[in-house]
Amino acid sequence: MTEIVSIKFKSSGKSYYFSPEGMILREGDKVIVETAKGLEIAECAQGNRMVEDASIVKPLRPVVRIATEQDKRTEEQNRLREKEAFVICQKKIEDHGLDMKLVDVECCFDGSKTLFFFTADGRVDFRELVKDLASVFHNRIELRQIGVRDEAKMLGGIGICGRPYCCHAFLNEFAPVSTKMAKIQNLSLNPAKISGSCGRLMCCLRYEEEAYEDLVKNVPKQGAFVETTAGYGNVVSVDLLKQLVKVHLEGESDEATHLFKAAEVAAVPGGHPKEGEAYPKVLNYVPEAEEPLEEEDPWALPLMFAEEEKEAEVAELLNEAALEELKEEVALRQSSRRRRQKRRPGTKQSGSKPHGNPEKPEPEVKAAPQEEKKVSPKADEPAEHAAHAGGSRRNARAHRRTSGNRQHNKKTESAESKKELSGAERTAEKGKQTGQEKPAQEAAPAPGASSEKKKNSRRRYYHRGKKPSGGSGQTSG
Repeated sequence: MTEIVSIKFKSSGKSYYFSPEGMILREGDKVIVETAKGLEIAECAQGNRMVEDASIVKPLRPVVRIATEQDKRTEEQNRLREKEAFVICQKKIEDHGLDMKLVDVECCFDGSKTLFFFTADGRVDFRELVKDLASVFHNRIELRQIGVRDEAKMLGGIGICGRPYCCHAFLNEFAPVSTKMAKIQNLSLNPAKISGSCGRLMCCLRYEEEAYEDLVKNVPKQGAFVETTAGYGNVVSVDLLKQLVKVHLEGESDEATHLFKAAEVAAVPGGHPKEGEAYPKVLNYVPEAEEPLEEEDPWALPLMFAEEEKEAEVAELLNEAALEELKEEVALRQSSRRRRQKRRPGTKQSGSKPHGNPEKPEPEVKAAPQEEKKVSPKADEPAEHAAHAGGSRRNARAHRRTSGNRQHNKKTESAESKKELSGAERTAEKGKQTGQEKPAQEAAPAPGASSEKKKNSRRRYYHRGKKPSGGSGQTSG
């Protein structure tokens, strides 16, 4: 691998490899290089890079230096000298009566040599012209004859396609062009239509030659005897790009022709068979499944408005998708908020065990319906925190009501069990609870005291708003 830089001496010229000699060059930099003609100023077409040794033509000439301001001023002076030399040389050609056309003039960077490029139909004796030019410029004079294609490349211009000449714009070398390329592409062989301004065949005939050669292999030639899906006939014309063949079938009028695809036609080897011979079977065609064509709507919008309407529909679908995503996000936030509320203390958690004895089933208590108080959030508190606080207070109140009802049920059950006991047994039971058990004879109360205590007990329960279960008498509190 060798490090090189690509250098161009003209904008439309060929690139040459030079050794950078340790310098880092960028595209567009002006440099001074060493050539066979001496020092020359050129432009860097491509910066430093590594290439294979096989792609380099030895010896590899070096880049002397990057052009300085003085070098650029020298180049401008040489351009002015070239214009003056062109006018002087053209006048000398007229004076000597030479049959030649001056094309361009080049001055070497160091001013040691001047080159004159010209075109001519034949050989020209310009020895006297060289002597006159040497006496005027006092340096080495060189006249070089070039062809018409090189002339077009130097001068440039606009082709029949409306674009600059390919040779002047980007072509580095001229490739051979023949009339066979125009014939394959079914172009007119009129020289005026397939020739450029230089008088030679257009370079662009070569661009699509390979593509047309591949297309020609799929269709028969014009005038060939072919077998088609509708019978046998002769090819009238061929459309290479569309791969269509126009065939005149046998037994029909001379003006009747049919259009077939390239796959529906096969050339018969040897041409039309002789009389009495059977027509050979050469076509092996399998019809392809055709897709149903969509019927055109006569009232459909034009293409321009249809595209705008389609863009509006796409924008609407995108907005709907964004709205659905927003709804899903809000739902996820609400569900996570509910889960956080359930985890807070004082709230009933889903899946948690009930309070109290797990073996004894908890009695069902239906709490009286109460109106929930609306708690308005504080002015300086966000709405989301106020909602959390309100939910927590309501859950705490429900828990307190459930606990109060559970305690009241326990008291009611204990009162009913006490009524079933006799006076002596109640006294004994009370003594067990207080730890001061007395004999049955001392604990037995008088008959009147028992009835009075019973009445006081009923008044106490009625005062609380609860009617004790059991007992035969009823009094209104």
